[in-house]
Amino acid sequence: MISTAEQKTDEAVSLIRPAEVTIKTPPTHPPHDSPLSVAEKILGYVADVRAGEGSNVVLLMVNVFLLLFAYYLLKTVREALILTEGSAYIKAYSSAGQAALLMLLVPLYGYVATKVSRIKLLGGLLVFFILDLGLFSLFGANGSKEGVVFYIWVGIFNVFVVSQVWAFATDIYTENQGKRLFPLIAVGSSLGAWLGARGAERLVSVLHATPYQLQLIAATILLFCAGLLVTVNRSVRLHSVPAIAQRAEERLAPGDGFAMIFRDRYLMLIAILIVVLNLVNSTGEFLMGDLVSRDAHLLHPGNAAAQKQFVGSFYGGFFANVNLLSLLLQIFAVVRIVPAIGVRRALYVMPVLSLLSYSLIGLVPILGLVRWAKTAENATDYSLQNTLRQALFLPTTREAKYKSKAAIDTFFMRFGDVLHAGLVRLGAQFHLAFAGFAWINVGLTVLWIVVASRLAAQHRRIEF
Repeated sequence: MISTAEQKTDEAVSLIRPAEVTIKTPPTHPPHDSPLSVAEKILGYVADVRAGEGSNVVLLMVNVFLLLFAYYLLKTVREALILTEGSAYIKAYSSAGQAALLMLLVPLYGYVATKVSRIKLLGGLLVFFILDLGLFSLFGANGSKEGVVFYIWVGIFNVFVVSQVWAFATDIYTENQGKRLFPLIAVGSSLGAWLGARGAERLVSVLHATPYQLQLIAATILLFCAGLLVTVNRSVRLHSVPAIAQRAEERLAPGDGFAMIFRDRYLMLIAILIVVLNLVNSTGEFLMGDLVSRDAHLLHPGNAAAQKQFVGSFYGGFFANVNLLSLLLQIFAVVRIVPAIGVRRALYVMPVLSLLSYSLIGLVPILGLVRWAKTAENATDYSLQNTLRQALFLPTTREAKYKSKAAIDTFFMRFGDVLHAGLVRLGAQFHLAFAGFAWINVGLTVLWIVVASRLAAQHRRIEF
């Protein structure tokens, strides 16, 4: 049963200073006395799933499962191509290309969002990336070197598609529902990432699949994702309360996502948090990628195919370990931590973990420690931190959910990569040692904690 206080929470409208976010949360969903379905009873062992919520939760879980499965196939392809056709340094510099393209794509996407319904927007986005994969597979199989271009493309694909599917989820759920259901939906994300990484490893090492075959497999998976989104959108339109159902055909109001961020302190703090988080994470990835690239060239000098096989196998196994841990954290920890301690306190978990990890790496800079530190950091990022990133947008307007979220999850995330590329460049010029990059990350995690505290204070002001 849903308490009276909870009903009032879901029906409230909170207005804060004009410079900040306007929160409009619609009334809750189905009748309170509706019986639970079998699926809802099963899901209830993991999270607080209520009557009428089960079917869409399952479909969204499957959707993010497939998205992450496809992404990890492509991520393995990306690493194999960029580290054998280039190096860890070129990989770092390529991120600047992503940010430059996103400066153009985000405003264009925001403009299109004001012209079509949300399902046409999301469906068209998926079709665009599916066609791209077909072209990459065709040209790559015919000998074209596409490592740098594909690296940039995968980075844009990942942040854009995943971000907008979660924006869709924030649009069909109230804030109270999101806090309960997002950790459960994210289980599909963690499971898809784990099985996608494991599947990539098996396809490469056992079946000897080429990067270009993996691209076609991923394109096929994305077709199923588009179908699932259409199904959920139809269900919401037919069965949700009018306040939510009418959003299916509503177009977004005009306005630029970037401008909204710079006008609003809460959104700006989310953007800064994403930049710092990604800068820390990318620097850690560089430390490990540099060592893996060296080993590939040392073990298989002059043999590009063997180098691709080595790197693909290594990263397939690494991603699988990261995502298995992420899945376990999501199922047994995150679904309980977020409802129990709330979004604000949970914001401190990952920066504190990163602070400890990079302090150890700075003192003991060895490959084994780097690998396990990155495993713990990435697993926490993909489980707890990913859930928090989505939940932070629950108390915002629809325009912020789609436009500002797209800008934050794409441009600002990749801007962190640009800063990382600059950091790598400076490190190369001054011959910065391995441990030196680790100590830089220690300083950045302290900044991360400061930003998290400011964001928590803003969240407290606008949360019901």
